[in-house]
Amino acid sequence: MTGISLNIPQTTTSDSSEREREREREREREREREREREREREREREREREREREREREREREREREREKTYDETTNYKHTGSEMDEPKEDTTWISEKLPSKVDNPEVTSTDTTVTSSSGSDRLKPKLKKREVWGKKIDFLLACVGFSVGLGNVWRFPFLCYRNGGGAFLIPYFIAVVVCGIPCFFLEVCLGQFMAQGGVSAWKITPLFQGIGFASAIIVFLLNCEYNIILSWSLYYLFSSFTAVLPWSHGNNEWNSENCTNLYKTKSVNSTISLLANVTADVEDVISNLSKKLCDPVTEFWERKVLNLSSGVDHPGAIKWDLALCLLLAWIIVYFCIWKGIKSSGKVMYFTATSPYIFMLILLIRGVTLDGAELGLKYYLLPDWSKLRDPQVWVDAGTQIVFTYSLALGTLTALGSYNKFHHNAFRDSIIFSVINSFTSLLAGLVIFSVLGFMAKRQGVSIADVAESGPGLAFIAYPEAVAQMPAAPFWSVLFFVMILLLGLDSQFVGVEGFVTAIVDYFPNQLRRGKRREIFIGCVCIFCFFIGLSMVTEGGMYVFQLFDYYAASRIVLVMTFFECVVVAYIYGVNRFYDNLQMMFGYKLSPFMSRLMKVMKYMWAIFTPLFSMIIFIVGAISYSELDYKRKSLTYQYPSWAIGVGWILALSSVIWVPIVFIVRLLQTPGTLRERFVITTMPRLQRHQIREGEDMSKICLIDDEGEVESHIATSSNTQPTLLSNSMEYEKFLQKDSNV
Repeated sequence: MTGISLNIPQTTTSDSSEREREREREREREREREREREREREREREREREREREREREREREREREREKTYDETTNYKHTGSEMDEPKEDTTWISEKLPSKVDNPEVTSTDTTVTSSSGSDRLKPKLKKREVWGKKIDFLLACVGFSVGLGNVWRFPFLCYRNGGGAFLIPYFIAVVVCGIPCFFLEVCLGQFMAQGGVSAWKITPLFQGIGFASAIIVFLLNCEYNIILSWSLYYLFSSFTAVLPWSHGNNEWNSENCTNLYKTKSVNSTISLLANVTADVEDVISNLSKKLCDPVTEFWERKVLNLSSGVDHPGAIKWDLALCLLLAWIIVYFCIWKGIKSSGKVMYFTATSPYIFMLILLIRGVTLDGAELGLKYYLLPDWSKLRDPQVWVDAGTQIVFTYSLALGTLTALGSYNKFHHNAFRDSIIFSVINSFTSLLAGLVIFSVLGFMAKRQGVSIADVAESGPGLAFIAYPEAVAQMPAAPFWSVLFFVMILLLGLDSQFVGVEGFVTAIVDYFPNQLRRGKRREIFIGCVCIFCFFIGLSMVTEGGMYVFQLFDYYAASRIVLVMTFFECVVVAYIYGVNRFYDNLQMMFGYKLSPFMSRLMKVMKYMWAIFTPLFSMIIFIVGAISYSELDYKRKSLTYQYPSWAIGVGWILALSSVIWVPIVFIVRLLQTPGTLRERFVITTMPRLQRHQIREGEDMSKICLIDDEGEVESHIATSSNTQPTLLSNSMEYEKFLQKDSNV
C-alpha cells in the first residue's frame, strides 16, 4: 500500500511538468507569432513610408513643373507702355529708389530705344538663348580640365618633397576639406543658381559685385600668361621629332664653349669635388670653373628657346619662332570655344582624359628605371618635424587655391551652364578626389624619373629637383635625354603637358568671355557677336603675350606669374565666403541649394551639405585670411634663379608687379563706393538697397520675405512693382503655392 501511495504523486508531478513545458512552448510559439506579426506590421509601415516618400517626390516634381511653367510664362512677359506708367503710390521707399537697370545702367537708353522703335528692333539680331551642358559629365570634365593642370604636375610634387614628403599630405588634405571643397562648391552653386557668369552672378549682393570684376581681371591676366607655357610646350614638342634630341649634346650652333655633354658634366663635377677635397688653395679656380660649365639642356632652354637677355631692362627683339608657337596656341584655343560650350564640351572628352593615359604610361616607364625607388623615397618618406613649420601650411593652402582654380570666376561660369536642379554637390566631391589623385599620380611620375637621373649622374635628389618651368623644360627633358628611345618619351611627355595646359587655357578664356557676355547680353549675345568677341579677346591677349616671347620675355612672364594671381586669390576667397554668409545670408543660400537639388541628396549627403554652412561662415574665411597673413609676413621680393646666378628685379619692375596685383582686388572697394554714391537716400537706405538680391521669379524660395528681394526680369530690369510685406502682388511671386503661404503668413501677422 505504501509503494502504491508513493508512486501516484510521482506520476502526477511528471504529467504536470510535461503540461507546463507544453504550455511554455505554446506561449513561446505565440510570442514568435506576435513578433512575426509585429515585423509584418513594421514592413507595412515601411512600405507606407516609402509610398509617402514617393508621393512627396511626385508632389515635388509637380511643384517643379509648376515653377518651370510659371517661369516660362514670366520669361515671355513684356511690359506695355500703360503698365510702365502706372502710379507708384502703393510701392515703398525701396521701389522708389531702386535703379531701373541692375547690372549695366548704360544699356537702359539703348533698350528703351529698341522698345519704342519696332523698326530698329527688327533690324537687330535676335538675342540668343543661353546654352546648357549637353550631358551632366560635360560639366565635371570641364571643371577637371580647367583646374587639373600644370600646377598639379610641376608644383605639387616639389612642395610635397620640400615640405616633409608624406607628412605634407596632412596639411594638404586639411586644406582640401576646409577651403578647397567649400569654395569650389560655393562658386559652382552660385553660378548654377543665378545662371550668370562670374560678374553678373554677384547680383545676389550688388554692393559687392566688385568681387566678380576682380575675378574677371585675374583670369584675364592668367590667360595672357598661361598660353606662353603652351608656346614653350609646342616648341619642345616640335623639337622632339628628331633622331637625337637637340638638348642631349653640346654640339649645336647655339651652345657655348663651356657647354659639356651630360656625362662629361658628371665627370667634371666629380673632378671638381675631388680637387676641393685635396686642397683649398685652388678654391677660386674651382668656383669659377663650376660656374662657367653649363649643360646642353640648360643652354637649349636659355640660349635657343628663350635667347635670354641680361634682365627685364633689356627686352630685346621678339623671337619669331616662339611668337608663331604662341599664335598657333591661340588659334587652337579660339577654335576650341568659338561655338560655345556644346563644342568645347566635346573637346573636353579628349583633353581632360587623355593626359591620364600618358601619365600612366610615363609612370610605368619611370618605375622600371634604375634609381626610381630613390626618387619615390624622397617624395613620400614623411618628415613629421616639418609640420611645425608655418610655411608648410601656407604652401598647402596656396596649393589648394591654385589647383582648384578658386576666385577666378570661371567655376561660376561653368556652373552657370548647369541645369537648375543639377547635383553640384556630388560633382564637388568627385572633383576633389580626381584633383588630389592627379597630384599624387603626377608626383610618382616626376620623382621616379628624377631618382633615375640623380643616380645616373651621381648626385642627390636635391640637385635635380625643381618646380615650375624648370621642372618641365630642364629637369625632365634632361632625364628623358638619358633614356633609350628618348625622342618617343619626349614627345609623349610634351603632348601630356600640352593637353594639361590646353584645356586649362581655353576654359579660362571661356570663363572670362562668359562673364563679359552675361554682363552685356544685349550687345554680345546676338548673331555672331560672341564669336567675334572671342576672336578679339584672343588677339588682344596674343599681343600682350608678345612681350613674353622677347629675349627678356621670361622676366615679364615671372612678373605676371608672381603678382597677377598670387596670394591675392586668398583675399578673394575670403570676400566670397563672407559676403555669401553674412550679407546675402548663409541660411538663405542653403535654402536656395535645397530648392535646386536638396531632394536628390541621400540623408548622408544632406548632412554633409549642412556642414558647408559652417565652413562658409567660419572656417573657410578664417583659414584663407590666416594663410594670407602668414604668407604676407614671409613675403620676399621677386627674383629669377638661373642655373649659374640669381637675377634681382629692379624696384620699378617690382612696382609694376604690385600694379598687376592690385589691378584686380581694387575693384572691390571701387564698386562698393560707386554703388553707394549712385543710390539715393540715407546711408542706411543705400546699404539696404545695394545689398538687396536681384532675383527672378523662379529663384525665390517659398515663404520669402519679399520686402528684402528686388525682382527683376530676364533683361535685368526691375519689375514695375516691388512686393513687400505691406504690398503683395500675386504676379511677382514665383508660383501660386508660395503666394498662398505668403498670404497666410501676412494674415497670421
